[in-house]
Amino acid sequence: MSHEKNNPEIILGITGSIAAYKALNLLRLMVKKNLSVNVILTKEAQEFVTPLSCQSISKNKVYTELFERIENYNPLHISLSSRSSVNIIYPATANFISKIAIGLCDDLLSCVIFSSKSSTIFCPAMEENMYLHPVIQDNIKKLKNLGYLFLGPKEGELISGKRGIGHIIDEKEVLDKIGEILKLK
Repeated sequence: MSHEKNNPEIILGITGSIAAYKALNLLRLMVKKNLSVNVILTKEAQEFVTPLSCQSISKNKVYTELFERIENYNPLHISLSSRSSVNIIYPATANFISKIAIGLCDDLLSCVIFSSKSSTIFCPAMEENMYLHPVIQDNIKKLKNLGYLFLGPKEGELISGKRGIGHIIDEKEVLDKIGEILKLK
């Protein structure tokens, strides 16, 4: 399935959380809405989902490395961020949220976020104690003050088997927020 050039492009950043498997369903839902999605998998995310599974759903190249050989000079992070209408980090780990909050730019996804002028949505997923930790809460507050959007987390079953705040928000809610930002019908 090819995407029309005038369809909005989305960056879907997947970070290293067990909730990463849910990103595949979000990706499927976005593609069904005729959104062209460029997936960026962090090194840690690849422990949970594969580039091949993301490519099979998106029908687009999946990106994993900041530095890759290119035919025409156009830095990858600049090229991807300049085409993106919305950036989504689903799931957003405590590590990745903290990385962005302190300005650490050491992989493709963080470089794309820092070079983008588009809306960026973080969808946190982590154990309750991690999410409620004062450092993580300060980092979230800092990013919100800078204009980054946060969806979730919600209360639900966590990987520990306990119930608590930290469960990733449902894919449909993310899709609705993308539609709102892009003014899609």
